[in-house]
Amino acid sequence: HLDIMDGHFVPNLSYGPSVVKALRKRCPRAVLDVHVMAEPGEDYIDMFLEARPDVLTLHQEACRHLHRALSKIKDAGVRAGVALNPATPVCLIEPVLSLADLVLIMSVNPGFGGQTFIAETLKKSVQLCRLREAGGHSFLIEMDGGIGEKNVASVRQSGVDAAVMGSAVFGAPDP
Repeated sequence: HLDIMDGHFVPNLSYGPSVVKALRKRCPRAVLDVHVMAEPGEDYIDMFLEARPDVLTLHQEACRHLHRALSKIKDAGVRAGVALNPATPVCLIEPVLSLADLVLIMSVNPGFGGQTFIAETLKKSVQLCRLREAGGHSFLIEMDGGIGEKNVASVRQSGVDAAVMGSAVFGAPDP
């Protein structure tokens, strides 16, 4: 999971497509899950598609034309993801769930590691499970932010398929 931050959509900066390309070259079979926290999200699609990620995820809040953006990603043969900030309701992405291969629920406000988990976001994963079942969709539900030993079981029980854990792994004395 690679967090791409622009210092505008989120208040932090990180790396760009050259790091993703280098990782792809060095680790050709690794799953590269690229999470773009930048706006406008559409402006970043081509440069990251060149790096050949397995998943390219854009924020609903940062994309003016989310349907078009997800379609472009899928047309390039890459799995398309859509991310939601903690305060963004699931109903805003219902029109594009048929295009989504992954829905990323942010369980902290994006931009910095080590934040406290926002428990209310668990309701979103339950809601997404219901929508996935009702619509016959196959998207994965991923959650990112503040997840660790103390809450990963409740995250899984809420229907989350994949949990992103940064500080809990890299900040632990024994990852």
